[in-house]
Amino acid sequence: MTTTIAPIEERRNLGIGILLFAQLFFATLDTSAKYLSFIGLPLTEIVFVRYAVHVALALALFLPVLKGALFITRNWKLELLRGLFLLGVTAANFGAQRYLPLTVTGALMFTMPLMVTALSGPLLGEKIGWRRWMAVGIGFIGILIIVRPGTETFQPASLIALAGALSAAFYSITTRKLAGVDSASTQQVYAGLIALACVTPFAFNGWVWPTEGAGWFAFIAAGVAGMIAHQMNTIAHRFAPPSALAPFSYTGLILLALASWIIFNEPPDAWFYLGAPIIIGSGIYIWLRERKMSRPITVEPVED
Repeated sequence: MTTTIAPIEERRNLGIGILLFAQLFFATLDTSAKYLSFIGLPLTEIVFVRYAVHVALALALFLPVLKGALFITRNWKLELLRGLFLLGVTAANFGAQRYLPLTVTGALMFTMPLMVTALSGPLLGEKIGWRRWMAVGIGFIGILIIVRPGTETFQPASLIALAGALSAAFYSITTRKLAGVDSASTQQVYAGLIALACVTPFAFNGWVWPTEGAGWFAFIAAGVAGMIAHQMNTIAHRFAPPSALAPFSYTGLILLALASWIIFNEPPDAWFYLGAPIIIGSGIYIWLRERKMSRPITVEPVED
């Protein structure tokens, strides 16, 4: 059995709209994961639950419809890499959240658009001009303001969050490369299965069950929100390239800041308010520049 693969389409507004909606589920995923850490669940268990629910839900939704075609891939190497990159994002992000507020991990993870821009040249063949390179550099100044290396407030976990952002950049690029190659459903199943296979051998060492309702909600929500968010993210990449989508993921930072403040009583500090706008501004400039560079050039008629 074969399945029809939806081709890449240049419908950037649609892709951006889908990505914006996905941010609500990404914020739910991160908040749930931090809450599970807060109540004492081990990191490997949280990662396992996130992908076990993801895989179970994906198979329940897609397997009855697609049957064996769900597992047909036209590029298993990219699927393997994508799954490993996604696992890297999850493990690094969840690990950093154990020591840092959601606002900090969110801001550092949202350096991903800057990294995507830097990597799009060698990996996607996009030409990156000096203006966008300058924006990348300014964005990393924002990182330094938030992290403040060399000071007493510096947390080594910030480096873990940055490693997760780099993995997220590679994940975004491989997602774009797989758009039009494998279906979004196939990509979600493989990403979940690969991550689940890697984490399962370590998941049951010191297993802890939630003991109250909020914990059980977060236990399930981490997987459900993760699957929905990444499914929508994958579909968005079919309609727009990473460099166009990435800046709009910044809306998730607002949701994370609210969750950090309301749920964990960790309001953003002054350094966050100073550094985050620099990072966001750099990303938005990169998006505007990318949009301008991709706009068709029109020539006005010249009057004699």
